[in-house]
Amino acid sequence: MSQPTLRHTDVPYYTQWGSPEWVRHIVEHLGDPCDDPYWARSGFADPQRYRFWAKRLCGLTCLESALDYWHIDHAPRATLLDEALRHGVYRLRDDGGVDGLIYRPFADWVGEAFGIQVEVLPQAPLEEIAVRIDGDTLAIASVSPEIRYPERPNLRQGGHLILLHGRDRDGVWFHNPSGIAPHQADVYLPFATMARFYAGRGMTLTRIAR
Repeated sequence: MSQPTLRHTDVPYYTQWGSPEWVRHIVEHLGDPCDDPYWARSGFADPQRYRFWAKRLCGLTCLESALDYWHIDHAPRATLLDEALRHGVYRLRDDGGVDGLIYRPFADWVGEAFGIQVEVLPQAPLEEIAVRIDGDTLAIASVSPEIRYPERPNLRQGGHLILLHGRDRDGVWFHNPSGIAPHQADVYLPFATMARFYAGRGMTLTRIAR
């Protein structure tokens, strides 16, 4: 990749749970997400609904970061979830699980609701997605949640979404909604490392002037 460095600074970081400092307790020690005193600030009122959904909302968390970076008004995360469900972005299965975030319904909803152009890239090298980041474009990539420990071997690819907000010739900068410091906000990893976790698909989000 021969493109020059491009990095969006000051993109707000959010965790898909209540507070960044509580992620380790939740993912490493299997702590109750509602132990975090700020669990309700994303708009959830029902603890059980929060416990069920928070671990699944990496994509909506990425969207929130992009919307706030671009100063686009939006509802709290719990209300965004209601809208996403209404538009088929997530689908509840008969076995109690969830399918989603589903890219194309997400793209249609986000375009209509927020004026953001979303390009779905179902099969693309990460370098191809990264080179599309420009002054008005961020990206979301599917990786393994194991990327929070990039120094460790991983067992799978995909299953989790991160927000890419910068790139250079060798790698990308990103926010990981389920990351643990120091691999949480404004993380930089080279493409060679990212390839172990990357599922080969993602999306670009481009702000359209209104």
